[in-house]
Parts: sequence; structure tokens; C-alpha cells
Amino acid sequence: MIIKDILYGEFQVENIFEILINTKEIQRLKKIHQGGASFLVNPKLNITRYNHSIGTMLLIRLLGGSIEEQIAGLFHDISHTAFSHVIDTVLDNKKEDYHEIILEDVINNSDIPKILESNGYNYKDILLHHERWNILEKSAPKLCADRIDYTLRDMYNNGIITIEDIKKFLTNIRVINDEIVVTSLETGEWFVETYYKEVLDFFMDPLNIYSNYKFAEVLKLALNKKIITLEDFLKDDNYLLTILSSSRNSEIINLLNSISPNTKVVEDDSNYDIYKVNKLRIIDPTIYINNTLNKISNLSSYIRQTNKDAIKKSLKGSYIKIERS
Repeated sequence: MIIKDILYGEFQVENIFEILINTKEIQRLKKIHQGGASFLVNPKLNITRYNHSIGTMLLIRLLGGSIEEQIAGLFHDISHTAFSHVIDTVLDNKKEDYHEIILEDVINNSDIPKILESNGYNYKDILLHHERWNILEKSAPKLCADRIDYTLRDMYNNGIITIEDIKKFLTNIRVINDEIVVTSLETGEWFVETYYKEVLDFFMDPLNIYSNYKFAEVLKLALNKKIITLEDFLKDDNYLLTILSSSRNSEIINLLNSISPNTKVVEDDSNYDIYKVNKLRIIDPTIYINNTLNKISNLSSYIRQTNKDAIKKSLKGSYIKIERS
């Protein structure tokens, strides 16, 4: 099977990946938007969990990860529900980890275990123990394939970085002691700056916050009125939208109509309609330089200041005012 990815290029992969990618569980991710409801206000924000899952798998491959770790990368977001993290707002889940809570059930209720076992792989070892996979997952503030891919993919899709930027970055990272590290100060500073454009400028963009907040209101209302159930979240974005838009409930329809590209919102901490504190996300990659491993913040005053600013902005949160005509 040949896979073409906009960030990493073209790869010929083993037959097991063709089988797994064509499962309905992976194909479902084509209809799960990475940014939740953001695509309803900005059609350019159309990255899907499928794009990201394939990308994470290929990045692990580029970095020399085993077939098992590549499979883990392919499936790491398999339990994300429709509209991704919006469900965490609906359920008031501050840890934003609902998809992790239901992961084992989603896997066990699928054909994935049977497919992997019949091809000689232990599905529990691969899919239910992500702590084994040090390229795929590392706790912040470290680098990992998951964190790198969604940052590069979103920022490229939004025109913030170029393919040339990405290629340069990829030539300056490697795996040492089971950890992705940067091999130049310039590369580390570039990624830290790019990452904060993602988690501060993008995740905390007023229009993105507005769309996800409002859509969570729609979903809460639909759950309360029994128009949808939690089981429906295991389908996809299109499925949920169809149920909601055909509900004939005027309150739901009006709320849906308020989520559009024509909406005008601004940040205003003195007169606001929505207040949102996002999950704190800090990055401080390990750098390998002069045959020594070190935290990049120990070598860069720019990184130290950038991290202080990022923590301050994250803890403050976002105050969003809806501009009414």
C-alpha cells in the first residue's frame, strides 16, 4: 500500500496497515474534525482525526519506530467522539480525557482485536498500554509524535508554516534514549514558537472558543431533551449534525444557526459573554548538543520567557464578547 501525506511525503507500508486503515473504525475518523466545531465558523479548519492519525503513524515510522508503535500511533485517537473534545465541555470534564476513559470499551467492541491477533499482534500490548510507546506519547513538556504532528499539521493548514519549515525541522530531530529531541537551538526555538501559535493563538482564538462553547450548548440541550444519546457521539460529526438539524426543535435550530462564519466575536475581559480556561499546555523540548542532553530552557532565555508568557496567558483564560448587530 502506498500512502501519501501532505507533510511527510510518500511511503510504501506493510500489508497490515492496509487492512487496519480500511477498517470502519479508522475510516470513521475521516468525519471527526480535529478542532471540534471550529469548521462550522471557519471552513479552512478541516483537519480530521484521520489526517492526524495517519500522520502520527508516518512520523513514528520516519523516526525509526517499530511496526507495533506505528500501529499504536494509527489507533491512538480511535476513541475520539464526534466533534472531538467538545464532549468534554458537554460533560464538564476538566481533564479533557473522555476519549481515554472509553478507549478500552471502544477497542473491545470493535473487530480490531480479532484483526490484530489473526496477524500475530497482541492488541492489548499495542493499543491499551500507550506508556510503552515513547515516540508516540510523552508527557508535556516533552516532544512526542502526537504533539508534533497536530502542531505541524494545523499550522501548515492555516498557512503559518511551510513545507520547507517542516522539512528543516524534521532533519533536526532524532530519538535518543527513547525520547524525541532537537539537535539545534534554532530548531528548538522554532518549534516552541510554533507550538504556542497552536495552543495559544489557535486553540484560544475567540471564534474557535465561541464555536465549541456554543455547540456544546446545543449538545447539552439535545441530550436533556433526549434528541441524542451518549451513544450517538460514537458515530461522527455528520451523523450528529443531521440529527440536530432535523430535530424540529426551534431552540436547537436557533442555536445551530448562531454558529456561522458571519459571527463576530472579540476578546474583552471587562464585558464578556464567555469565559474559557483551556488545558495548560507547556513545551520545553530536550536538546542534544555537544553530546549532551539538556532542557532547551536551560540554554535559551527566549524559551524561558516564552514559557512564562504562555503560562500567564493560559491561566488568565479567554474572555469572549459576542458582537451583536
